[in-house]
Amino acid sequence: MKIDKASFIKVIEAVPFVSIDLVIRNERDEILLGYRRNRPAQNTWFVPGGRIRKNEKTQDALQRISRSELGIDAPKGKLIGVFDHIYDDNFYAEPGIGTHYVVCAYSIRIPSSTQFVQDDQHAELKWWELDELLQNEEVHANSKLYFIEAPENGFRCTE
Repeated sequence: MKIDKASFIKVIEAVPFVSIDLVIRNERDEILLGYRRNRPAQNTWFVPGGRIRKNEKTQDALQRISRSELGIDAPKGKLIGVFDHIYDDNFYAEPGIGTHYVVCAYSIRIPSSTQFVQDDQHAELKWWELDELLQNEEVHANSKLYFIEAPENGFRCTE
């Protein structure tokens, strides 16, 4: 069901979204990130992900997101934790309205030779070494959370 912009902005303002992030690793233990064109987290490197739709099962959402953002059928993911992502902005750039996501992060392994079909919300997709990812200021802090050991952030993704 699609809703109009004004109604969707009210939803953004009133409730958190439940979403999935795909923490994708290859056989070299590199992590796949995309350079985001859209808000929130615009102009940063981020793991692929998206909202879970009403009445959509989690694994169905994982497949829909991997197909739409990467053009692949991903293997079944393993839940690595649940995280809060809270932003000062929103998809429509409406001033004064932040966005809150409750994110189910899933670890997925795929070969580095996998051919991706990039969607329009990413300017580029790139494999990153973990140390480079953690040190780069263009990688969004919420994506770094999946690799940092801190009780308030969940746990380190070692898959």
